[in-house]
Amino acid sequence: MLKDLVFAIIIGIGATLLLDIWTQLLKHLFKLPAPRWDFVGRWFAYMPRGRFVHPEGISKSAPVASELAIGWVMHYVVGCIFALAVIVIWGSRWLEEPQLLPALIVGWVTVGAGWYILQPGMGVGVACSKAPKPNLARSLNVVGHTVFAIGMYATACLLASN
Repeated sequence: MLKDLVFAIIIGIGATLLLDIWTQLLKHLFKLPAPRWDFVGRWFAYMPRGRFVHPEGISKSAPVASELAIGWVMHYVVGCIFALAVIVIWGSRWLEEPQLLPALIVGWVTVGAGWYILQPGMGVGVACSKAPKPNLARSLNVVGHTVFAIGMYATACLLASN
């Protein structure tokens, strides 16, 4: 089980790194805004204080110390948790013979975590319904989670080949 946890961390980091490269490509090629990890960090930092929802928008909530660092760390922690989900659901065998479909299923299902937990909590509404361009945001969410899933699969393949 410890091996599975270590592999989940490596796979989660690899997949999240690929997602970050993807978002930088979108930023530079198409001038799309990069995710605001400071706002994500602020959202997580308010949780121990009992505040999970910022209906007025997370940007209106007072900044907290180290929110950018918190956001980046939690971005990678969540990526590792999603990678662990693949291993828990499909078993250690998936690490030996990675398949793309399980990674895609987890990637697509976890879009719901953003749409129904993160975005409403940050005041952007369910599935970015309050965003300036909700359909663009939704599309980027689905594509981003697909890239993340491909990253999980690719990283698992690299680990399996060693």
